[in-house]
Amino acid sequence: MPSVKIRDIAIYHPENQVESEFYIEHYKNLHGEDYTHFITNILGKDSRYIIDQDEENSLTMAIDASKLVLAKSNIKPQDLDMIIFATQVPEYIFPTNSVLVHRAIEASTSTGVLDVNANCSGMTSALDQASRYLLANPHMNQLLLVGADYLSLLANPEDSVTYSNFGDVACAVILEKTDEETGFIDSIHCTNPTVFDKVTFPRNGLAKKLKELDTNNYLNWQPFDGAVCMPDTYEMIDTLLERNHLQPKDINAYCLSQFSIANINSFQEHYDLNDEQMMYSGDHFGYTGTTSPLLALHEGIQNGRIKHGDTVLFWTVGIGYQLIAVLFKY
Repeated sequence: MPSVKIRDIAIYHPENQVESEFYIEHYKNLHGEDYTHFITNILGKDSRYIIDQDEENSLTMAIDASKLVLAKSNIKPQDLDMIIFATQVPEYIFPTNSVLVHRAIEASTSTGVLDVNANCSGMTSALDQASRYLLANPHMNQLLLVGADYLSLLANPEDSVTYSNFGDVACAVILEKTDEETGFIDSIHCTNPTVFDKVTFPRNGLAKKLKELDTNNYLNWQPFDGAVCMPDTYEMIDTLLERNHLQPKDINAYCLSQFSIANINSFQEHYDLNDEQMMYSGDHFGYTGTTSPLLALHEGIQNGRIKHGDTVLFWTVGIGYQLIAVLFKY
């Protein structure tokens, strides 16, 4: 039976790398408090890449990552059947950003385009949807999935959760239909909108923003327990593994949301997993939003911890909240 595999993956990030010491000093000067424990042990961040050039944004990063993965795969843009761009910080609402990626890489007029926004779960949800779409459409074989978020653009310097946590990265993958015994296995979703009002942008909606009734340009982030989604997470992971006749120990690599090392540690402890199963890139890249689990995959491949044939579980959460988990054989 046909399946859908990840043929290649590539990333792009800005050159500007900011160490956590900058944010620790920032909050000492701002609040007179030491945030070292929070930034390094709870969020788990040592450094992150931050856009500091006016010409860079989510779209330009996505284009750069797309060109890199096409070159790596030796695939001509004209051979792509579709381009899907996942972002929660689009550079444009009209036209779609995927149209502009299409133009930049010079894809074919027969190449379809689509923008996806499921907040931080967007690229993982798109991985699920794209895989299923390729399987269902006999006329499609290769698809470019790219994700990028310019999160630092929205971060409030007075807010320790966002300002010290966010990083800017783009990630691109080539999905390809194959007869090999590899690739997409299954997925599961959970939506429980209990914290729908805790994180908003624009703060009071687009209408008020455009009518200049709201002058705040930062992401509205109200305090809430970030572990609120974990009970639902464990239930959905249990269901996904059970219906695929797998145990937690059978997963070679867990590529989870990189928002907080504390949540990853809780997940690891809950399932009694070993360190080699847990992929963590957030210490080096910060929290990159929609690309987060795929960035963990990229780093796992780069450092040799993820190999062809490994079973990978992606999991992440979008605010609201919405959860997605995807099983893949790499």
